[in-house]
Amino acid sequence: MNAEKTEVIVVGARCAGSAAAIALATAGRRVIALDSARFPADTLSTHLLWPSGLAELRALGALAGVQALGAPPLSLALAGGAGQEIRTGYPPVDGIDHGMCVRRSGLDMALVDTARRAGAEVREGVKVTELLWDGGRVAGVRYSERGGETGEIRASLVIGADGRRSTVARLAGAAAPYRSAPSGRACFFAYWHDTRPEWRHIAAQWRAGPQLGTAFPCDDGLVLCLLQPPAEDAPRFRGGNAEAAYRATIADIPPLAARLAGCTLVGKVRSATGIESYFRRSSGPGWALPGDAGHFKDPVTAQGIRDALRYGRLLGETAAPVLDDPAALDQRLLDWERAREHDCLDVYQWTNTLARGEPMNALETELYRYAQRHPPVARKMLEVFSRVRRPAEFLSLPQTLLLTARALTRPGGGFRDTLTTARRELATTITDWRERRHARRTPLR
Repeated sequence: MNAEKTEVIVVGARCAGSAAAIALATAGRRVIALDSARFPADTLSTHLLWPSGLAELRALGALAGVQALGAPPLSLALAGGAGQEIRTGYPPVDGIDHGMCVRRSGLDMALVDTARRAGAEVREGVKVTELLWDGGRVAGVRYSERGGETGEIRASLVIGADGRRSTVARLAGAAAPYRSAPSGRACFFAYWHDTRPEWRHIAAQWRAGPQLGTAFPCDDGLVLCLLQPPAEDAPRFRGGNAEAAYRATIADIPPLAARLAGCTLVGKVRSATGIESYFRRSSGPGWALPGDAGHFKDPVTAQGIRDALRYGRLLGETAAPVLDDPAALDQRLLDWERAREHDCLDVYQWTNTLARGEPMNALETELYRYAQRHPPVARKMLEVFSRVRRPAEFLSLPQTLLLTARALTRPGGGFRDTLTTARRELATTITDWRERRHARRTPLR
């Protein structure tokens, strides 16, 4: 079989793949991106963008196209639970001081269009079936098209941006994660026709007992309502019970039910269960895995799109100058992988804590009380979500001890339960710190 030749093959042309293709094509490299979908096409995603995610879209040259889709700027964030409600504006990131919730069909199409304008070739309806090897090095792919045609493309670098069930990761022997954590929550979401204009600028999240629900206004006059019940509640949603269980869970979160009053459910309830957060080995001779293919966090903190865009872009930028030098390329890929782990590990740990699927504990309740009375504290909380501040800088050991002291002195606070919670949180803080220190000192190879 005669193989085509290019410099880079990108498998998957959504967030991470398009970002990598844009960066490489902008640097003058020949890029072919292959995707099994035909765009515009939806995908399973909750798609909230913090200001840091919008800043990444601007860095790629895709922000104007995304804004044209009509999703409203979300200038206010709301978090409610345990009788408390926190409202605060977003900390600016590169001058952007709002979030957006953009459905993936439009978002991904805007990124594909941007990649094509940058000079990348994007082929749709193409499925990669094999990796081509040359002396232990990935040297290309074999693919099939929907019409049955097959072909080969050879390249200096194959980028697997093909999601959690990555074909490239499996074929490269990297499917098994080296770090993972099961989520304590499942995920169910649907869109509603939004009849509440007074809420169209607010991204809201509420917790009630073990239940967690959100309302994010998005494009086309819709609002995304995401529920993350405890994982053990997932069987209630199976079969023909999904919509009834979804509506019943909304009713269990009264502020969310009030937010959706007068709104109409549009389409079906979608789900993601058995969620696992992970890091996979993400680079090797002639290959790399950006986006969910290499690293995934529970959607409870809505970090996936930002990281896919950022580390897709950085992968392209770091690889472009050294594609003609295999040894230098492999080292650059390893450096890129290491930088992503350092940037994302503490956010991964913090996300795993929020994904426990439990009611708010005494320390979380105390944090909400304190943040409600002190706007700068609420602002710092949002800075963690926006990746302006690291979780450990906000949820530090002194902060945990302060919250514990406040909870212990609160009348009727449950002295024994508070101490049990504090011991667990302190143990988690120490364990996470040790994991980060070990990661800094241990080579990925």
